[in-house]
Amino acid sequence: MQQPNFDPGLTQQYRGVLKRAINKDGQFNVRRDGATWRDAHPYLYLISVSWAKFFGLIFLAFIVTNTLFALLYVAIGIEHLKGADASTAALRFTNAFFFSAHTLTTVGYGNIWPSGPLANTITAIEALTGLMGFAIATGLFFGRFSRPSARIGFSPTAVIAPYKGGTSLQFRIVNRRSNNLIEVEARLLLMTVEDCNGQLQRRFQDLELERTQVLFFPLTWTVVHPIDEKSPLYGVSAKDLERLQSEIMINLRAFDESFGQTVHVRYSYRYDEIVWGARFVQAFEVDADGELRLEVSRVGELEQVAVERPDLVPYKN
Repeated sequence: MQQPNFDPGLTQQYRGVLKRAINKDGQFNVRRDGATWRDAHPYLYLISVSWAKFFGLIFLAFIVTNTLFALLYVAIGIEHLKGADASTAALRFTNAFFFSAHTLTTVGYGNIWPSGPLANTITAIEALTGLMGFAIATGLFFGRFSRPSARIGFSPTAVIAPYKGGTSLQFRIVNRRSNNLIEVEARLLLMTVEDCNGQLQRRFQDLELERTQVLFFPLTWTVVHPIDEKSPLYGVSAKDLERLQSEIMINLRAFDESFGQTVHVRYSYRYDEIVWGARFVQAFEVDADGELRLEVSRVGELEQVAVERPDLVPYKN
C-alpha cells in the first residue's frame, strides 16, 4: 500500500544519486556534520566500536598515561624515585615509565619507590587515576561483553520467483549463533526515487508479507512478499527497479532468550541485489539419526526455476 506522506525517518527530500539507505552492516548511510564536542559521547563510541579498536584504544590510553606520569617524574627530578637512577637519560625515563606502570596498576614491586612530598603526591594521584581508569575500562568491557546482539545471516541476494500461481519477492535469513531467538518479526519497506513535478522525491511503501512473524527460529526463514494487485512491485520489471533506484529496507525484531531482551537487526537489498527467476535451495536435511542438520553457509544458495512472466530473467548459476 502506497503512503505518499509516510516518512520512516529518512526524509523524502532528495537530490543526486544515493548509494543506499542502509549499509550492509545495518548502519544508516548518514554522515553527521556540524556537531560539536559536546555532542560526542565516549561511552556510546566505546561500547559500539569493534573489538580490535576497543583494545587498541585501551592500550593506547595505558601507554599515554604512563608516558605523561613518567615525564612528570623526570621533570621533578629522577632522584625523587629511589632505585630509578641510571647512567643515561633514556634509561632514567624507562625506569620512570615502568615505575608509573607499577603505580597505575597498583602492583608495586618495591624495587623503585618515591621519596619526598612531591613525588608521593604524584604517585597518589596516579594510583587514584589507575583505580578509576581500570574501573571504567572493566565496566566498558563488561558492557560490550554482555550487550545483547543478534547475528542474523541474510541471503546475499533477494529473489523474485514464482509463488502460488503468481510471483513473490523472497529473501532468506538464518540465526548464525546457537542461542535461541523467538517471536522473530519482519517488516519491509520499498524505497524508490520518483519524479514529482520535475523534482526527485523518495517514496516509501510497505511491503505486506505472507507471514510477518515466526514463533520459533531454529532453522531458516524465507520471508515472502506476494506480488499481487495490491503490491507496489506488481507489473514492475528489473529495469523499472533500476530506474527508480529501488531499495528493499528490512527491519527484524526478535526476543533473545539468553539475554532476556529484544534485539533488532537492519538490512537492505538494492535493485542490483535482486535475482529474477530463481528460488532458494533447502539448507537443512535429516541425518541418519533422525536429527535436523542445518547448513548455515547455504542460506543464499539458489537454483533456476521455470518462469512464465516475460520480464523474469532466468537465473544462471
